[in-house]
Amino acid sequence: MTDHRLASLGLPYSRPATPGAHLHTQIGWIGLGQMGYYMARNLSKRVTPSGSQPLPLRVWNRTVEKAEKLQKQLGKQLIVVAKDIEEIVLTCDVIITNLANDDVVKEIYEQCARYLRLAPPVKNKIFVETSTNTFQILPRLSGELDSLVSGLAHCHYISCPVFGRPNVADKAQLLIVMAGEYRSKKEVAYLLVPAVGRKVIDLGENVEKAPTFKLLGNSMILGAVEVIAEAFTLGKLVFFYSTKTFFLTRLSLGDKAGIEAGRINDLIGEILPAPGLMGYADRMARDDYDGVDGFSLDGGIKDASHIRHLTAKYDAPMPMIDIAHQRLITARAIHTTQKEEGTQSLDVLDWTALIAGSRVAAGLDPFHSRKDKAVVEEA
Repeated sequence: MTDHRLASLGLPYSRPATPGAHLHTQIGWIGLGQMGYYMARNLSKRVTPSGSQPLPLRVWNRTVEKAEKLQKQLGKQLIVVAKDIEEIVLTCDVIITNLANDDVVKEIYEQCARYLRLAPPVKNKIFVETSTNTFQILPRLSGELDSLVSGLAHCHYISCPVFGRPNVADKAQLLIVMAGEYRSKKEVAYLLVPAVGRKVIDLGENVEKAPTFKLLGNSMILGAVEVIAEAFTLGKLVFFYSTKTFFLTRLSLGDKAGIEAGRINDLIGEILPAPGLMGYADRMARDDYDGVDGFSLDGGIKDASHIRHLTAKYDAPMPMIDIAHQRLITARAIHTTQKEEGTQSLDVLDWTALIAGSRVAAGLDPFHSRKDKAVVEEA
C-alpha cells in the first residue's frame, strides 16, 4: 500500500498489517458507556481488507444489560457477551477499555494484571486504554498503567485517548491519539481506522504524552467555548432579540445585543467552521445543557483543573482557562442550589452550561435565554 493511500486512511504508518492477521485477532472490549457503546458497536461491524468478517467482539460491562443490548442489536455473530473480566483477559489478543473515571481504570487494570500473573500469556497481548468521556486519564496514571502492563509477560500498553463527543463516536469520526510500543500501535491502528475513527496521531512511545496531548486539545476547545459563550451573552442585550434560531448558538455577547442566535451561528460557521465548536454553539443556542449524552460539567471542571495545574508547573499562563474554570464552577454552584430547591430541570449538566457564568454576570437567567428581554438602543 502506498504512503499516499495510507495517509488517505488517516494512518501514520508505512506499511499495512500482515494480510489476514486481523481475521484471527480476538478483540475484547471492557466498558460500554456513552462513548464505549458506539465505539464497540462500530468496531464489531468492521470488515477485513479482503472483505471477510473477523471474529466476534467479546464485550463486558459492569451492568450486563448494556452488553446484552448491544448483542441484541447486532446479533451473536458479531457480539459475544463475556461472563466476567477474566474471560476477556485470558481469551483476547487485544483488550480495549473505555471506563468511567481514573479510579475505575486503575481497579480494572489491577484486576487484569492479577489474572495474567496466575495464567501468563504465551503470545502478545495488547491493552488499549481509550477512556476520555467523563474524566481524563492523568499522564501520571497512564505511566503507572504502562509499568503495570509491561511488567507482565508478552503484554503491551497503548495510551489511546480520542477526540469527539458521543455523536462523533456514533459516526466513527473520532480523532485517535496513540502513544506506546510501535508495533502494538500499528496493530491497533489498523483495527480502529476507519472502523472507529478517521485518523490516528502518533505521539511516540512515551505513554504520558497522549493524555497530556488530550488535555492541550481540550484547553483549546474550552477556551473557544468560553469566548463563544461571552459573544452570545452580549449579543442579546445590545440589538434586537429574536427567538428564531438558525445554525449555531446564542452566546453571552450575542444574548446582550439581542442579535438573532442564528446570525451568530452563521458567523461562527464562517470564521470558526470546526464541527465540534459548531456543535457546542448549537447546544447553547437551543439551551440544551443535558450532560447525559455529552461531556459533563464535572468533567470540564476536572479538565480545567488539570490544565491549570500544568500551566502552573511549567510557568505558562492560560488566562482564558482560568476564566472558563470560574464559569464552570459558577454553573455548578447554580445547579447545586437548584437541586437543593428542587427547581433544576436536568440532573447532569453539559460543560457548555458554563455560559451560565457569563449570563448571570450580565444579569440574565443562567440557563433559559428565552426568559430574557433584549435592551434595544435606538439612534
